[in-house]
Amino acid sequence: MSESDKLDHKKDEVVGQAKETLGKVTDNEELEAEGRGEQAKSKLQQAGDKLSDAADKAGDAVKDALSRDDKK
Repeated sequence: MSESDKLDHKKDEVVGQAKETLGKVTDNEELEAEGRGEQAKSKLQQAGDKLSDAADKAGDAVKDALSRDDKK
């Protein structure tokens, strides 16, 4: 996962938090709900980022192990 995507997903979470807070302060339930929704979406995207990174690391470990076996 690219660092740019990760930053975008984190930014979306922060924007969602701001919207939720603004909705609470202004008693705007729709804005508050929109903020919560954006946060939830962002957290799912960030979880996907972590899974993708873990899969990449696992793949690299397998490649390294196979490469070492080929050199024996």
